Amino acid sequence: MKIALFAKSTDKQTLDSLDILLKNLQSKHTLVIEKKFLENASVVNTGNSFEEISTFRHLDETFNLLISLGGDGTILRAVSLVQDLNIPIVGINTGRLGFLANIQPNEIKEALSEILDNDFKISERTIITVTTSCNHNKIENNSYALNEIAVSRKNTTSMININTKLNGEYLNSYWADGLIIATPTGSTGYSLSCGGPVISSNTPTLAITPIAPHNLNARPIIISDDTEIKLKVDGRESEFLMSLDSRIITLKNSSEITIKKAPFKIKMIELHNKSFISTLRKKLLWGKDKRN
Repeated sequence: MKIALFAKSTDKQTLDSLDILLKNLQSKHTLVIEKKFLENASVVNTGNSFEEISTFRHLDETFNLLISLGGDGTILRAVSLVQDLNIPIVGINTGRLGFLANIQPNEIKEALSEILDNDFKISERTIITVTTSCNHNKIENNSYALNEIAVSRKNTTSMININTKLNGEYLNSYWADGLIIATPTGSTGYSLSCGGPVISSNTPTLAITPIAPHNLNARPIIISDDTEIKLKVDGRESEFLMSLDSRIITLKNSSEITIKKAPFKIKMIELHNKSFISTLRKKLLWGKDKRN
């Protein structure tokens, strides 16, 4: 099996987890580590030699699995590497909350054993993609988001006006700090913190969630994921921000944004004891009320 490993941080917990992975994978499988991370890890005194480990800059169809080592943000970065290559992703959590990266460091050996024995499920996650009328060069080759695409104000305390159309039909003009278009995967992220609903990961829907709307009747709305969404932003400033997961770019107010479902999905490995419901219950502390 050819396995890619992607990570960003070189903190102690990440490097300790890397050591466990190396000991359990190198003898039986081909482990290839993202080049920039391995270069940074080599600078840190870990007691390991990385000289004979293969590296990659870009992925291709020869990889069977990608291990993301970090938090949920690391998985979001990994998705931009995988894109439409159909490579399953599994996340080991050395970050904080860990909705997507839900395997803890003390579970690595057991989890690897299950994965290498093909004892897991595949959860296919919707990806959304964006195009802009200005053809911004920062998103031309990486226009995908697993969690959400959001527009927000820049360099101002004033609200922005976000004209929103669904399949060409006018929906609303949101006076707000911004607007979030979230996938079911992203429904437990930024959208949730702004009052959006939790959506089951396999539901074919998207959530439109305003950020601090001025009109109290501007509520989150669930739409079918085959809907084409068009946004146009106006405000006192000449520019606004658009984020694709953790990537942020600046756009001119005259830009028109088109958001729709990508023609492929991301495959997330889900262990049998790590279901969406069990993760949701654990991370949101549901069932912890003393009355239960």
